[in-house]
Amino acid sequence: MLIMLRLGAKESTSVGSTMTIFSRAAATITFLLGVCLVPSASAEESKATASQPSSRPNIIIFLCDDMGWADIGCYGSEIPTPNIDSLAKGGVRFTQFYNTARCSPTRASLMTGLYPHQAGMGHLDGTVHKGTQGTQGKLRDDCVTMAEVLDGAGYFTAMTGKWHLGQQHGTPPWKRGFDHELNSPFGGIYFPSQKARPNLFLNGKNYQKDDSIFGDDWYSVDLWTDWGLKFADEAIDSKQPFFLYVAQCAPHFPLMAPEKTIEKYRGKYMVGWDKLREERHQRQIEMGLVDPAWPLSARPDEVSAWDKLSDDQKKRFDDMMSIYAAMIDRIDSNVGKLVKHLEDKGVLDNTLILFLSDNGGNAESGPQGRYEGDHPGDPDSVVFLGQSWATLANTPFRRYKHFTHEGGISTPLIAHWPQGIPADRNGKLEKQPGHVVDLMATVCEVTGAKYPAEFKGHKIQPTEGISIVPAFSGKPLDRKSPIYFAHEGNRGIREGKWKLVMKYKGAWELYDIEADRTEQHDFSKEKPDLAKKLADEWDAWAARSDVDPWTGPARDNAGGVPKGSKEEGSEE
Repeated sequence: MLIMLRLGAKESTSVGSTMTIFSRAAATITFLLGVCLVPSASAEESKATASQPSSRPNIIIFLCDDMGWADIGCYGSEIPTPNIDSLAKGGVRFTQFYNTARCSPTRASLMTGLYPHQAGMGHLDGTVHKGTQGTQGKLRDDCVTMAEVLDGAGYFTAMTGKWHLGQQHGTPPWKRGFDHELNSPFGGIYFPSQKARPNLFLNGKNYQKDDSIFGDDWYSVDLWTDWGLKFADEAIDSKQPFFLYVAQCAPHFPLMAPEKTIEKYRGKYMVGWDKLREERHQRQIEMGLVDPAWPLSARPDEVSAWDKLSDDQKKRFDDMMSIYAAMIDRIDSNVGKLVKHLEDKGVLDNTLILFLSDNGGNAESGPQGRYEGDHPGDPDSVVFLGQSWATLANTPFRRYKHFTHEGGISTPLIAHWPQGIPADRNGKLEKQPGHVVDLMATVCEVTGAKYPAEFKGHKIQPTEGISIVPAFSGKPLDRKSPIYFAHEGNRGIREGKWKLVMKYKGAWELYDIEADRTEQHDFSKEKPDLAKKLADEWDAWAARSDVDPWTGPARDNAGGVPKGSKEEGSEE
């Protein structure tokens, strides 16, 4: 059903309003000045043009929230994700792609091509360290977003979902390059009747989330995709290439999903996390995602053996995981909806789709998780996955969200672009390491957009990442610098096969990731000179990158704040 948009500050009456036309005209003039113009054409000619190598690709980034490395089928999960798996079969899966271990910092790196503190987002956007550059709770003026870069190159730019980049501090999406957006400033929003998070923002205008403009009822995983496609259609109709950023809230806590989807999974998790971890690990080995020489990391001491639980406990945990699986199920169905829509519009072949997650599985709330409400999974409930199931989500790695061990920073990354990725690479695995900081350089390369030295009167920091486009064709990446990590005092550096990592306030640990990605054998005592060299490199990077010394508490092993300590920021 076509829903006409009531637009806010940027527009007047509808998506097709006069102001929108003026906006497009301005973008077209900018485009004419800087890049060669794609000629106007009829609808049929437009479809043909979209399939030509000379036309600039559309870009879609589909970001999941708190989804573990092993939670989708093509990375070993038992949760059926046929649409995501189909993307992988028609594209390239990266096996060693990294995020920053947390929501706001990953979004900042992805959007800017900088490490989080360089973008002003060293922590969540609820955290401001006065007098620092690195933790401002908003995007800094000396960075640019991917939307700003692409807008300047004549792209139609749109986003839907969780922003979490300082909207309350003055950097909402409509001030950072997006032409259109339907967003929540934070996450954790799934149903219009949910008490938390009362507002949504449509093109800069504040709406109650139960406003009729969004329909009588919705589930946000669907809502973000549906409106993203409305925005994409406007670009397609105006014959503009588009950048669409779909920033899902799912499967972040509080875990919620439609009851009919949850029902599909109830009872299937009574087998327990121990057996399911072994099964996921075996599938990962068979797929070639992990080396059989890497042992499955041990079940943490805090997590009970499944067989020692009572029947009531097992039923409770089964229901919690069923809700989580239902959320991933709906993510998958929306990936399918998006792909079909692009195919129907004739633009799928020249659209680069990047699918990934913002951090590893979330163990917050500890081994028991949270399971509250009369009908867990509904809008009035509070459910957290917890450490026990998060250990499954991050199979076969150690630790979780917050931490810079592999379980906290590893994300699936699927790149799908039929026109730009050679057909003989379809379904292939790419084992070269990458990081979300690389996506800005990647998008600039494939679109021809120029990353600026200055923007709106500010000198812009040079991008930190490299383009991963060569990896699309199986060619080597030209990475000259290590990959760095810093969050809440947890830190890491990856240089070649070696990774130095620390859980705050512990000691540095050194691992040979090629031989031991599950981080079992610490070489720090055997190779102290190498450990010191890497530690010194991390210190030098932290100093030049505005990484503030962490003054908050050390997280417990589930990523939670110990009792009596104060949490900084807000994850919701």
